[in-house]
Amino acid sequence: MYTIEPQNEHLEDKNTPSSTTLQNLKDSNNKHEETTETVLSQTEETKPQMEKKYSCPPQGILNKVITNGVAFFMIWCVAWSFSGPEVLPGGNLFGLLIIFHSAIIGGKLLELIRIPSVPQLPPLLGMLLAGFAIRNVPYLSDYTQVNSTWSSILRNTALTVILIQAGLGLDPQALKNLKRVCLRLAMGPCLMEACSTAFISHFLMNFPWQWGFLLGFVLGAVSPAVVVPSMLLLQENGYGIKKGIPTLLIAASSMDDIIAITGFNTFLSIVFSSGGILKNVLVSFRDIFIGVLAGAILGIFLQYFPSEDQTKRPLKRAFLISSLSVSAVLGGHRIGLHAAGGLCTLVLSFVAGLNWSTEKVRVQRIIKTTWHVFQPLLFGLVGSEVSVASLKSNAIGICVATMSLALLIRISFTFVLMCFAGFSFKEKIFIALSWMPKATVQAVLGPLALETARISAPHLESYSKDVMTIAFLAILITAPNGALIIGILGPKILTRHDPSKINVELTKVELH
Repeated sequence: MYTIEPQNEHLEDKNTPSSTTLQNLKDSNNKHEETTETVLSQTEETKPQMEKKYSCPPQGILNKVITNGVAFFMIWCVAWSFSGPEVLPGGNLFGLLIIFHSAIIGGKLLELIRIPSVPQLPPLLGMLLAGFAIRNVPYLSDYTQVNSTWSSILRNTALTVILIQAGLGLDPQALKNLKRVCLRLAMGPCLMEACSTAFISHFLMNFPWQWGFLLGFVLGAVSPAVVVPSMLLLQENGYGIKKGIPTLLIAASSMDDIIAITGFNTFLSIVFSSGGILKNVLVSFRDIFIGVLAGAILGIFLQYFPSEDQTKRPLKRAFLISSLSVSAVLGGHRIGLHAAGGLCTLVLSFVAGLNWSTEKVRVQRIIKTTWHVFQPLLFGLVGSEVSVASLKSNAIGICVATMSLALLIRISFTFVLMCFAGFSFKEKIFIALSWMPKATVQAVLGPLALETARISAPHLESYSKDVMTIAFLAILITAPNGALIIGILGPKILTRHDPSKINVELTKVELH
């Protein structure tokens, strides 16, 4: 027994390592099983993702394209169920649908063009070119036609949306702070370009003086659709904010449009009126007085209706201001008060917004959503009005020369006006060059003279076609170049400061 016990102890000692090895093997097997389970679980998790990526119902961009395509087809089906042949090739609704969707596609394609270190081009240029292509592509232009009455109503409605945004975008505090400089920048270049265009077109294009001034006010407006987003981008990065250059240009852009539209409506009445000059001037002042008075009364009404105890006030206010403005503009044209409707809209929206405080921004957002619908229609229709076949051989050269000379005078005069405002030499150059882009107002006002001539004075149609052509070329040339100049020269010329250390007052101007 004595000798056996040590042997057993020895055997137990020998068996100890083996048991430890077995345990280690078991642990390693367990770890291997856990690793295998983890890999399998990860594989099972990624498998549905792989299947989702290549699943039978398409996802992502393909799904979006199919959805939008079906939506477009259903819009056509609903329109066909209401109007029948109007949505078939050659009908008005068919032409509008083609122009609208082509303009949207043109704008999206232009947004995809991104060049390093070069600012984004405005989408409205793509919309304009889409309408131009539809008009001048063989066979397509034969089936894509829109009645002139429909086109005129849609453009006047787009003008109304622009005027509402301009009125709501006028910031009283910013105007109070900038005072004389803002008024100088808003009025001086516009009036100077109108006068210089009238002079140049009279001698270079044989325009009568009243037609020259009408053309001048078409070209005199700057485009907030190009200026405002470019200035906001510079302001966010701190360029020129110490002297308030972005705020100045944003605030003055809306006032510039107001002056141009008022001057255009005045000379439109003079051109197509049969009375004497003095009578036409008095009629224009009458329209201005009626428009300002009606706008002030309606604006005060909208300050208190709807009341604060009502729900969805921004939506109701947006509906009321839109319906009243459209009625004023279109109704004014029907009863012969051409200049009254636009001024009524401007005064109405400005006075109403004075008492809306924070809700004013919400109303602007709703109006901006409406503009997203009318913008493709506006620029698509303007592009479709320009036919290459109907242009004279030397028309484009003379039109470009007239526009370029007037634009040079505008830039030079803007530089002179800014000489007494406390800006440096480089800042004055930047402001002068930033005040050249043209787009939205030209797209609205350019075709108006053509539509009026077709209805009431066919013998004046040749002048109105030249006005339309110059407006089209002004958008095509100045809009992309203006955006590029602002985006490239701004960071190089303007002094940069930290936006957090400087109190910057942003105006509530919406893009239009």
